[in-house]
Amino acid sequence: IMNTILNTLRNTGELKLLSQDEASLLCEEIRTLLINTAHENGGHLASNLGVVELTVALHRVFNSPRDKIIWDVGHQCYTHKILTGRKQFFSTIRRHEGLSGFPDPMESSHDPVYSGHAGTSVSSTVGIAAANTLLRSNDKVIAVIGDGSLGAGMALEAINHAGHTGMDLTIILNDNGMSISPTVGSICKALQKIRIDHRYRTASHELNKRIPLLPFGKEFLDITGNAKKIIKKFMLHGTLWEEMGLQYIGPVDGHNLAELEDILTKRRDAHYGPAIIHVITKKGKGYSPAEDNAVKFHGISPSPAKNVLPHGEKTKQEKSYSTIFAESLIDIMKENERVVAITAAMIDGTGLSPVAETFPGRVFDVGICEQHAVTMAAGLASQGFIPVVAIYSTFLQRAYDQIIHDVCLQGLPVVFAIDRAGIVGDDGKTHQGIFDLSFLRCVPGITIAAPKDGNELRNLLATAVTSRRPFVIRYPRGTSKAPSASSTMTLSPGKGEILRTGKDCAILAIGSMVYPALAAAEQLKSAGIDCAVANMRYVKPLDRKLITDLAGRTGMLITVEENVAAGGFGSAVMEVLCDEKINDVVFSQIALPDEFVEHGNQNFMRSKFGLDPGGIARQVWYLYSNTRHEAIKQRVGV
Repeated sequence: IMNTILNTLRNTGELKLLSQDEASLLCEEIRTLLINTAHENGGHLASNLGVVELTVALHRVFNSPRDKIIWDVGHQCYTHKILTGRKQFFSTIRRHEGLSGFPDPMESSHDPVYSGHAGTSVSSTVGIAAANTLLRSNDKVIAVIGDGSLGAGMALEAINHAGHTGMDLTIILNDNGMSISPTVGSICKALQKIRIDHRYRTASHELNKRIPLLPFGKEFLDITGNAKKIIKKFMLHGTLWEEMGLQYIGPVDGHNLAELEDILTKRRDAHYGPAIIHVITKKGKGYSPAEDNAVKFHGISPSPAKNVLPHGEKTKQEKSYSTIFAESLIDIMKENERVVAITAAMIDGTGLSPVAETFPGRVFDVGICEQHAVTMAAGLASQGFIPVVAIYSTFLQRAYDQIIHDVCLQGLPVVFAIDRAGIVGDDGKTHQGIFDLSFLRCVPGITIAAPKDGNELRNLLATAVTSRRPFVIRYPRGTSKAPSASSTMTLSPGKGEILRTGKDCAILAIGSMVYPALAAAEQLKSAGIDCAVANMRYVKPLDRKLITDLAGRTGMLITVEENVAAGGFGSAVMEVLCDEKINDVVFSQIALPDEFVEHGNQNFMRSKFGLDPGGIARQVWYLYSNTRHEAIKQRVGV
């Protein structure tokens, strides 16, 4: 019978009663469930396969939710969810109104905090450990952080503080040599030396066994602590962690369940200070396609149904925005040797891999360090280079101070290529790129643009690298008609275009909403409403003349954006109307509401929030009909 143990397991208490053989069999059953569900729903597969034994061991040794387990990034929490009462709902993971693909306190008390961004777990752990101290609680708190996330500045700040305070907390370093792509940086290289040096574990074991047999050997170990410290001093020249005040334990085989449980039990029963347990795992463990290509299987799309284009697959006439960005950047870098590119551990996701292959010395992957990426770009720009910083919208939030202080304050020519702007889909509320227009628009000296399609992305990128100022281009996840290489032209900052004329009302659209607005106008035509459509192209500076002209011609303006309404594109248009003292215009915004957007298919979520052609048409029709009805009543004196 398949999944015999998994199907009968009701809670983590019963998990602790399993024999080692039963627990090992459970791990294999969980792997089968992970593989089948990921192929059905899509999701993060390789990272979850790599932590099955670690997750089982944690829940066999510790007592969640009393003891807190915090997963860094969080996309490797699937086994944790299966074991903590959510197995019967696991088939819904990443589906709208189903389980989130990340830890979510609204789902379960076993998820202490939200986590969808890298490098946050140790800070949360220090905070919970401080609370335990104040409450005189003996509950344990454990952070599980990968070697990629460990390079994040916030993680290192938290580790530095943890060692200083001496609080009781455990950091498990899940070391698989990967973030999404292979991990970069000197910390990773240092871990690699420990990871591959089997002499360390062998020598440590032998010395601990043999030194007590020597004259005064036991007394020597009592004085020095243990053989492990001796080996580290002579072989590894000391470890960074113990110099920072953390006990170092490891390396430990992350797929040896018995060894993991032994180490975790000893650590649980120790009542002193912070410790870091170095666990070696293999991303994609137990599924050969994922083991062989962990980058490809980091996140996978659902398996396609028959006769249906697979999710995210392009037609021959379409390419992803990330691909168009990369191809355009290659052409620009061929023409201008001063143009360079920077990304933060997303060289594949942002499309920069082919750029790095073409210009290996001019593409910099800084690891999961968005703040550093932006300020490094500022440094390059100060020396006459034109850096293009490619970062997802949700991750650029982490570098807000650097954008203001290090780039815009100095007016440096840094280009921000903001990928995954707007609704991103199944990754949900920690990853939706729906705030960038709002948090960037208030920064002085910055230009903000959003292309309506791939051709315009190419043209805006060419414009940005010649602008000699901070320049933002935001574009969505998804595909667009592939541009022609011969169509490149620069676009005047602050100039939009009218794509459709009309006398009854005007839709001002930006970026991904331009074509849905055009389709909505066609639907409105059949209802007798003649609707103009403008591709505004720039959010800052705005085309003030275009706005005032359309306001005068139609008397009704509706803005459409894939961003929250507060402080976004619509707010900017409203400010223009106020500045110009245009009071006799009917105005409305179509945008995302003041809430965090849950996970769900992109098209479904756009439809839910009225950002598809039908939704836009309905909202314009309602506004037009009610406004005209009120005007008629006033004219006849009702």
